[in-house]
Amino acid sequence: MRLFLGLDAVVTAGNGLIYLVAAGPVGDLLDMDAGFLRGIGVFLTVYGLLVGLLARQDVPSAAATKIVIEANLLWAVASIATAVFGWFDPNTIGTVWIPMQALVVGAFAVLQISGLRKLTN
Repeated sequence: MRLFLGLDAVVTAGNGLIYLVAAGPVGDLLDMDAGFLRGIGVFLTVYGLLVGLLARQDVPSAAATKIVIEANLLWAVASIATAVFGWFDPNTIGTVWIPMQALVVGAFAVLQISGLRKLTN
């Protein structure tokens, strides 16, 4: 469980930092507003740090892990909806990037669900 939470934390915080530090170039690459990406970057960086703190616990809290799983599932569904409905009107690279990152976040949720089941059984 700690491994899955830790990987989630590193990937999420890393992605958030990239959006923060390179919002302009990333916005140009995806054809998305740099200000929007900075906001997402702040959220992802803080979220990743909090997930990292959870991952450092000897036995991560089941309640906190459930919140992480639900947040990841919500992010994945919202990202797919964004791609399907064309919200934010990204270019082709952005249109591919959004569902790809949704799949990664969804995979983290599935791995975390599996880990949580092992912890609670």
